[in-house]
Amino acid sequence: MNTELREFLPLLIPLVIAEFSLLGYTLYHIFSHKTYKHGNRAIWLVVVLLGMNFIGPILYLIIGREEE
Repeated sequence: MNTELREFLPLLIPLVIAEFSLLGYTLYHIFSHKTYKHGNRAIWLVVVLLGMNFIGPILYLIIGREEE
């Protein structure tokens, strides 16, 4: 394994875990709710999956999620 990668591995592992946790929560929320502030389920699925690196899920949680 490359020495540079080994140096960054302790930082990368928590970021990857956080990214997939946020993605999982967001997908769960999209599939379990029927109403959204803006858009519909299909639009938010595309935004979240294409913007998977934190941006898509965060956008959904800020502007797409309807308060319960």
